[in-house]
Amino acid sequence: MTVRAMTLQDLEKVLDWAADEGWNPGLEDAPAFWASDPSGFFIKKLDGDPVAAISVVNHDSNFAFLGLYLCRPDYRGQGYGMEVWRAGIAHAGTRSIALDGVPDQQMNYARSGFVKCGSTIRFEGHVPARHQPRVRLATHAELPSLVERDMNASGMHRVAFATAWLDQMETRKTVVLVDGTTVTGFATFRHCRTGIKVGPFHATTDSDADALLASNPFEGRPAPYFIDVQEHGSPLAGMLTSRGFEATFETARMVRGKAPKAEAPAFHAIASMELG
Repeated sequence: MTVRAMTLQDLEKVLDWAADEGWNPGLEDAPAFWASDPSGFFIKKLDGDPVAAISVVNHDSNFAFLGLYLCRPDYRGQGYGMEVWRAGIAHAGTRSIALDGVPDQQMNYARSGFVKCGSTIRFEGHVPARHQPRVRLATHAELPSLVERDMNASGMHRVAFATAWLDQMETRKTVVLVDGTTVTGFATFRHCRTGIKVGPFHATTDSDADALLASNPFEGRPAPYFIDVQEHGSPLAGMLTSRGFEATFETARMVRGKAPKAEAPAFHAIASMELG
């Protein structure tokens, strides 16, 4: 067997490959990805040298999410990608599998039974940080309720991933928007190889979404924002466009099996194209 489960160190290396492909991973993505399903990351080695990788993370008993499907450029076309693909798909068992497919792979995914059910569009732009009295850092006590909101919006019972992702880290911070004592929205900001990615993002009104966007917890380090929004016609896509953001990258959200039943708020961005 030359395909095996990754170590955390392997995952860090694969995220470097993702950076080389222009996917711009976060600076502390690996531990949160790993926490979601440590056995869901696969790597192919040739004479001890890693050449291909995939993740198929089992979020719950019904749904898995596929990402980080990569092969080093000098080893492509030799079947190594298919080896890790088979290992990842087998790991999901009978679960439905979702993914965000880049354009040059969508036909291959379709041949493997994946059906397009939407799009994910990456918007890039700038928002000046402004003091927002209703926005503050999330507390640890609020984490379970935020995890519940994330699961409702994604349609997947992904407790392990959301708990790790929404917790406060040095380069990844989650803020909440409060109305009195009630949390009405939240957003996670994370430093990436370039700029700051925002997601997940949950808000119910334009004014709430605007307040969250302006609440960069890293306000002393201005940088471009990258926000992954589902569907061009969504309220958040419209708001970002009106504020000068540009759509720079698009994937197809595809599912093999039954699609998750999500109940996302009006202004919603996903956590990550790698884990949904």
